[in-house]
Amino acid sequence: MVSNLADAIFEHAAHDPGRPAVRSGDQVVTYGELRDRVAAYAREVGAAGIRPGDRVVLIAPTGPEFVVAYYGLHAAGAVLITMNVMATAPEIDYVLGDAEASLVVAWHEAATAATAAATGRGLPLRVLGPLADQPVVVPAATPTAPVDRADDDTAVIIYTSGTTGRPKGAELGVAGIFALVEAARARLSFDPATDRAGTALPLFHVYGQLIVLHISISLGAPVSLLHPFEPTRMLEMVRDHRLTIVSGVPAMWIAMLHAAGDTAPEDFAQLRLASSGGASLPAEVIRAFQERFGVLLREGYGLSETSGWATSTPHDQEPKIGAVGRAVPGMQLEIRDPLGAAVPTGEVGEVWVKGPIVMKGYWRNPEATAEAIQDGWLRTGDLGTLDEDGDLRIVDRLKELIIRGGYNVYPREVEEVLYQHPDIVEAAVIGVADATYGEEVAAVIVLRDGADLSTEALRAWAKERLSAYKVPHLVQVLPALPKGPSGKILKRAIDRDRLRAGG
Repeated sequence: MVSNLADAIFEHAAHDPGRPAVRSGDQVVTYGELRDRVAAYAREVGAAGIRPGDRVVLIAPTGPEFVVAYYGLHAAGAVLITMNVMATAPEIDYVLGDAEASLVVAWHEAATAATAAATGRGLPLRVLGPLADQPVVVPAATPTAPVDRADDDTAVIIYTSGTTGRPKGAELGVAGIFALVEAARARLSFDPATDRAGTALPLFHVYGQLIVLHISISLGAPVSLLHPFEPTRMLEMVRDHRLTIVSGVPAMWIAMLHAAGDTAPEDFAQLRLASSGGASLPAEVIRAFQERFGVLLREGYGLSETSGWATSTPHDQEPKIGAVGRAVPGMQLEIRDPLGAAVPTGEVGEVWVKGPIVMKGYWRNPEATAEAIQDGWLRTGDLGTLDEDGDLRIVDRLKELIIRGGYNVYPREVEEVLYQHPDIVEAAVIGVADATYGEEVAAVIVLRDGADLSTEALRAWAKERLSAYKVPHLVQVLPALPKGPSGKILKRAIDRDRLRAGG
C-alpha cells in the first residue's frame, strides 16, 4: 500500500472544496484553498531539491501557515521534524546534525536562531511568512497529487525532551499514523459533518500535531487554532466557533477556570468532548470544570513514542475520574514488574504498550530502541494500574517515584490532595536528597491572588488527609511554576538546592 499524510486534504477538496478546514480568528482556509496551497508548496520545495525521505525541520507557531508548510512538505515526501519556535541555535543545530536534515523552514519571527543553525551547517533556509501575504496561485489543472509513501516509510520524527540525556528522535511511520486516524474514527465517534475541533496547543508537539490537527484534517472536520494561548480568547473561540471538541493540557483548563468570568454552561452547550493530556489532571479541576462549563474533562494518555495516544475513554461511556481510559482500538496494555512479568489487576507496575501506532524506533539509535521496545512492547517509564474494566490509572513517572525512609511516595497522589486546598492554584511535588531519609518530600506551589499560606498551616492541613510520611516537609511558594511549551509543568527545572536550603 502507498499513501501520504496529505492525501486526505486532496480527497476532501475534491468532494467539498468550500468546506472550512482551518480557522484562526476571523481567517478561514477552506479545503480547496488548503489543497491548492499545499500543492504549490510541495512543488516549490520539490523544485528546490527536496526528495522523498529527506528530513526537513519545520519551526513555526500554531496557525494556518504551519498547516500549509507541514502538509506541503508531506506532499513532497519529506520526513517532518517539528521544533519549538523558542528553540535556540545550539538546540536546532543538534537536531539538524542528528537527523542529517536537508532543509530548515522557519517562521519569520523565529528565524534568527534557525538561520544561525542552518548557516552553520551549510543548509538552505525557507522563511515562512503570514498566509495573508501569500496569494494562492490557482492551478491551471488538477493539482499534482502527493507523492506515494510506503507503509514502512518514516513520516515524522518527534524529538523527545531529553530529560534523560540528549534528545532522541522517535520515528513514526506512515502506516502507524494512518492507524492512529482509524483508531480515532472508532473511539471518538467523529462526525465531520457536525464536529468542529479546536486547540491552542503547540503544533510542533505530538499532541497538537497528530491528535488534534492531523486527526481533524484526515477526517474532514474544521479545526480552529489559537496562538498564543490566552484563556479568555480560548473561551471565546470555543463559544464563537461553536466547537464540539477541544483539546488542551491541565494548565490550560486551570487558566480557563480562573478566567471564566460571566460565562455560563449554556455558552458551551455544543461542546461534547474536552480532551486533556500531556500531564495528570487533578480531580478537583475535573469537578470544577464540569460545574462551570457543563462538560466532563476526559483524560487520555500517550507518548511521543505512541504517536501521542494510547488510551482514552470510549465516547459512549462515562469517564472515571482519575483514570485515563482504556487502550484505544488496535492497542494493548500491560502492567509489569521490574523483571517484565505481568502483575495482578490493581497492582502498581510499569505501563507497557503494544500496537500499530507505536514508533518504529529511535532514529539511528539501535541501543535506545532495543532498551525501549522488547518483543514489540514499548516500555513507557510510567507507573500505573489497570482495573477490572481495563481502565488505566497513571500513578507517576517511574523516575519521579520518591522513596522516603523506605516508603514509596507517589508525587501525583500528594499533588491531588494539595489541589483540594482552596488557596492552591498549582502544585508540583518532587523528591529532594536528604541525609536522614534518603529523599524528602517537597512541594512547590502557586497560590491564588491574595492568599497567604504558611508551611506550618499547609502541613497541618495535609496531615489530616495524608499519611505522615507523604506530607511535604519542604514547601516553597512561587509566583508561577516552570512550564514547557505545551504547558506541562517541568519538575526538572525546579531548584532542588533552593528547596533544600529552605529558600
